[in-house]
Amino acid sequence: MEKANIEQIKEITKTALKTQDILQKLNSSAATQEEIREVIGKITGHKIDDSVEIRLPIRSDYGANLKIGKGVFINSGVMFTDLGGIELADNVLVGPNATIISVNHPLDPQKRHTVEMKPVYIDKNAWLGANSTILPGVTVGQNAVVAAGAVVTKDVPANTVVAGVPAKVIKRI
Repeated sequence: MEKANIEQIKEITKTALKTQDILQKLNSSAATQEEIREVIGKITGHKIDDSVEIRLPIRSDYGANLKIGKGVFINSGVMFTDLGGIELADNVLVGPNATIISVNHPLDPQKRHTVEMKPVYIDKNAWLGANSTILPGVTVGQNAVVAAGAVVTKDVPANTVVAGVPAKVIKRI
């Protein structure tokens, strides 16, 4: 491994461990919405708008590559694997225990301990149902709905409802 890569991995690990510690403390407290937004803002490096509501517990493996728009609602138990970047546009709803993943591992066993990062974008007014999973590189279009339990492996067009494993368009709205 090149020296730059080792240093980069050390910085990523340092940030991830700091985020884990902060979230563990937050998730075991009786925090107000104001306190939750303040803590998440410190983790992400961005001010979280007063219109955002986040239910605890919230989980993230990194935190610094998560962007949250205005009017967003994040229900309890959500997991953000955000090293590759995750952005929630304005008025997004994220159901309980949803998982959004921006990192994957190569299929090649010789390279499997490395990571592939692909950002995830959830557009305005989209709704991710309970226990849905959004995989790396996916964009969920404006006003789209991801049904509970769906596993989204490819982009979701705007104004549609997707469901299933893998998720497929079942309705236009």
